[in-house]
Amino acid sequence: MKIHTGDQVIITAGKDKNRQGKVEKVFPQSDQVLVSGLNVYKRAKKRYGQEPGGLIEFNRPLPIGNVALLCANCKKPTRVSYKVDKSGGKRRICAKCGSEVDNKGGTKK
Repeated sequence: MKIHTGDQVIITAGKDKNRQGKVEKVFPQSDQVLVSGLNVYKRAKKRYGQEPGGLIEFNRPLPIGNVALLCANCKKPTRVSYKVDKSGGKRRICAKCGSEVDNKGGTKK
């Protein structure tokens, strides 16, 4: 997958459109990502023993097609391309500005 855990992303569709967040977890089998603080839903929970009941909030995963990587260098939502080194390494590249995107969500020149 082109989006990794820890990447800064922007939501491109849905109820949280144009909001930004950090990827907490990636689900490659279902092509979804969990973004912290976004796509929040509420569910009513009954009291169980000593645990109190009430409304609980939880995040639900978003489809990978509804998020775009936010480049730290050009500050724009972008697609990800790859560059293969002569040593056999593969690096992620911002498709708009050409800077390298590291695994920590930032960019390198």
